[in-house]
Amino acid sequence: MRYTFIGKGLDLTENFQNKITAKLNRISKLIPEDAEAVVKLSVIKLDNTAEVTVKLPRQRILRAEVTTNDMMASIDEVVDILESQMVKYKSRLKDKAKSNPGFIEELNVFGSDDVEDESIDIIRTKKFTVKPMDAEEAVMEMELLGHNFFVFRSAETDEVAVVYRRKDGKYGLIEPEF
Repeated sequence: MRYTFIGKGLDLTENFQNKITAKLNRISKLIPEDAEAVVKLSVIKLDNTAEVTVKLPRQRILRAEVTTNDMMASIDEVVDILESQMVKYKSRLKDKAKSNPGFIEELNVFGSDDVEDESIDIIRTKKFTVKPMDAEEAVMEMELLGHNFFVFRSAETDEVAVVYRRKDGKYGLIEPEF
C-alpha cells in the first residue's frame, strides 16, 4: 500500500510518518498491494483528527475519520474502523460470489483469505413516492419527518437526489451521475 501524508497544524516528521505507517500496515494484509492511502492529520486546539482514505481497485473507497485529544489514539481508532469496513466488504463479496460468478473475480482482487461471515439482514422495506421538489423543500420535509436523510426528485433536473444532515449540523446534497 502506498501512503500520502498531509498535515495541518502539526509537524509531520519522518519518524512520525513511520509510526503511522506501522499502525496502518496492520490492515495491509486485507488490502491489495496497489491500493493508495491518503492520511490527513490535523490539530486544532485540543482536537487531533486523523482521516484516512484508501482507494481500492475497481473504484472502491474506504474512509474513516476520528477526532480525539491524542493523535495516536485517533490513528488507532481509524485503523480499527478501516479493518472492520474491509472485513465486512470482503464478507459481502464472498456471499455475492456464491450466487453470482461475476463477483468471484473481484473477490480474487482482494485476496481469498478466510473472512468471518457477517451477513446483512434487511429487516424492513419501505416504499414511497419520490416527489419533484427543490433541495430546500427536501430539507424541510426531512426535518418534519425527523430523519437524517431524504430522497427526492430534483425539480430542476428530474433526477433522484438525496439531502442529508452532516455531523456539523449543516446539510449535504447528493446528486448521482448515471
